[in-house]
Parts: sequence; C-alpha cells; structure tokens
Amino acid sequence: MRIAIGSDKSGFYLKEAILKHLLEKGYEVDDFGTKSFENGIPYFEVAPVVAKKVQSGEYERGILICGTGMGMAVVANKYKGVYAAVVESVYAAAKCRAINNANILTMGGWMIADIMALEMVDAFLNTEFTHGLEEWRQVFLKNACKKVAESENGTFGNLGGV
Repeated sequence: MRIAIGSDKSGFYLKEAILKHLLEKGYEVDDFGTKSFENGIPYFEVAPVVAKKVQSGEYERGILICGTGMGMAVVANKYKGVYAAVVESVYAAAKCRAINNANILTMGGWMIADIMALEMVDAFLNTEFTHGLEEWRQVFLKNACKKVAESENGTFGNLGGV
C-alpha cells in the first residue's frame, strides 16, 4: 500500500514517529510535508498536496497531522473523492474506515501521544470499508457511499476539487 503523509510544524514530531513506524512495517510512504521543525510548511499548503495524491489514486491512503488535525481535514475535504477524518482514538480510526470509507486520516500533534497515534494508524490501515459490520449495514453503507459520491457532483461540479 502506498501512503502519502504530511504535517505542518505542529504535527512534525508525531509525523516523524508515524513515518518511522510505517517504514519499519514495510509500507511505501512518501512525505509531502514539513521536513524539519525549524522550517514548517503551513497546513493549508501540505493538505492539498496529499489530498491530490490520494484523489488521483497515486496513493491509496493519506495521513495528515497538524496541531488538532482539524485544519488538515477541512482543507483535504475540499477535493472530490477525498474523505478525511479527524480521529482521536483507535476506535474512531477503525470506524472512519469501516463506516465512512475515509481515505485520509488526520490527527493532532498537540493532542495524540506517539503510542496511541501508532495504534490509530494501524487501525486505519488495517480496516477495510464495511469490515466487521452486519450484512444489512454493509448494504446500507455501500449505497450511502454512492449517494455521497452523487452529492459531490453538485458540490464540486466539473472542477473535481482541483
């Protein structure tokens, strides 16, 4: 699985821990964000890069970290087909995949400790859409995804979020 990752200055140290973890697990990961604490890139410049990489299909999943995770999610969700979820627990990281088919995980470097973040990342990457849900709920959620995609056409028009 190819993963695009990025952070601003506030998420730099957490991003570094996650990046190391993912590389040790054998994932193909590219860092599109801040490379040093001293030279931070603003969240509103990092999030579009990762969102476009996921939107295009070049990367299957994305991970974005800022101070709270919220700024990254707001910006990433401006792109058609990108579903960025702010999570603060392992449970939410798994459910954003199983229920919402999120393809970008966002979290806060000010809010999440390294150990918890690594568990959240693993849950996000190892959970598939509708995993572990009752059959009726799987059918409902797959239909819901179609409706959400249809609504994007009205929201994004012909721009595709770009």
